[in-house]
Formats: sequence, structure tokens, C-alpha cells
Amino acid sequence: MSDCPTCHQPVPSQAIVCPHCQTLLKAFGHPGIPLHRTETDAYLCPSCVYEADDTCTFPQRPYARVCTLYVSQQQQQAWLAQGNRPRSSARPRLGPVWWIALGLLGVSLVLALR
Repeated sequence: MSDCPTCHQPVPSQAIVCPHCQTLLKAFGHPGIPLHRTETDAYLCPSCVYEADDTCTFPQRPYARVCTLYVSQQQQQAWLAQGNRPRSSARPRLGPVWWIALGLLGVSLVLALR
């Protein structure tokens, strides 16, 4: 169980709305999309990874106090320190099934041209 950010009462982790104060806990009413909230008067953006690399597309940037995209810089550094690598979006790798399919396509193309 986690605590509600507003009333600090315990709520189930999959709760969409706090049963005590009706605060929205999950974005768009979906249990898989968490809402990140600031607990002080500060904004989330200065400590967010997406603000640091200037890739944030959130409309409330740089004054967001509630965000669905937020990833703290400390959280990412800890993740990288564990040996995880960021995903490269340059080019996806082809699996062995695709190589076999491409090979068969090449062979059939050569046979069709004969």
C-alpha cells in the first residue's frame, strides 16, 4: 500500500482515486499511468531528466507540479549505476527469423530472375 499525497492515508497501489479525499492518483483513470506530484511548492521540471536534455513535451513545462512523464535525475543515475543501458533508438536489430526471411526472399528473387 502507498500513501495518498494529499491526505496521507494508506491507499491500495492500484487505486485510481483516493477513497478518503478523492484525489486523482493515476493519470487518465488508468491504473498503469502514475501521476508524479511535488510535495512542496517547488516544480518537478528542474529535477527531471527530460528537462535536462530538453526533450520534454509536457504542456505545463517548466511549471509542472503534477506530471505523467517525470523521471528524476537521481533515479536515472541509480538505474545507470546498476549497469543498465539506455535504449538506442538509432536502428533496431534484426532477429534471426528476419535474417532467414530476408535470405529466402533473396534466393527466390535470384530464382525468379533466371
